Amino acid sequence: MIHLYPFLLLSIFLIVLPGPDTAVVTKNTISVGKIGGLKTALGVCCALFLHTAAASLGLSAVMMQSALLFSALKYIGAVYLTYLGVKALYSAIKQGEAAGMETDVNSKGLQPACFRQGFLTDFLNPKVAAFFLTFLPQFVAPGVHSFAPFLMMGAAYTAMTAIWFLFYISFIHYISDFMKRPKTKKWIEGITGAVMIGFGIKLALEKVER
Repeated sequence: MIHLYPFLLLSIFLIVLPGPDTAVVTKNTISVGKIGGLKTALGVCCALFLHTAAASLGLSAVMMQSALLFSALKYIGAVYLTYLGVKALYSAIKQGEAAGMETDVNSKGLQPACFRQGFLTDFLNPKVAAFFLTFLPQFVAPGVHSFAPFLMMGAAYTAMTAIWFLFYISFIHYISDFMKRPKTKKWIEGITGAVMIGFGIKLALEKVER
């Protein structure tokens, strides 16, 4: 038995809170376009589903109990987030008005990287695995085998995340004329870059209870 309504309400609240995934989706939607944002969101959702499968099969619990595995994934994820943030900052600093227009013209060449960035940002974050291990069991009745409920709730969480990003990306695209002005674009890319570096440092330093 699943306590469905409390799960859905808390999930909606947690999904709309900004995090590394939101920062990457925002950056790619602005720099590459709506398709880039959607591909990034698809990568995030694929990673979420893998985390769901890992939690359902007990693999996440094994990883959380291994200090070596947990630390390795944590530091790899932190380095990757910091790399994306530095890359965005460098782009914001070096990008002039002509470079901004050139990015729009050549955005199709950047689209394949968007899925990878979204996927790795979420998949390499062990806090997501820890979240599923601590969040999902609260909504399963005692004595019920966790595999099917975990899988159902994880799939629902992933679907709600996809719906949220669809609305979020559509909103950014709706105001794209303002967002893609060279000066605005530089400022937003700089801010999202700094935010991603901050998330990377936080991930590297923060300990997750196992």
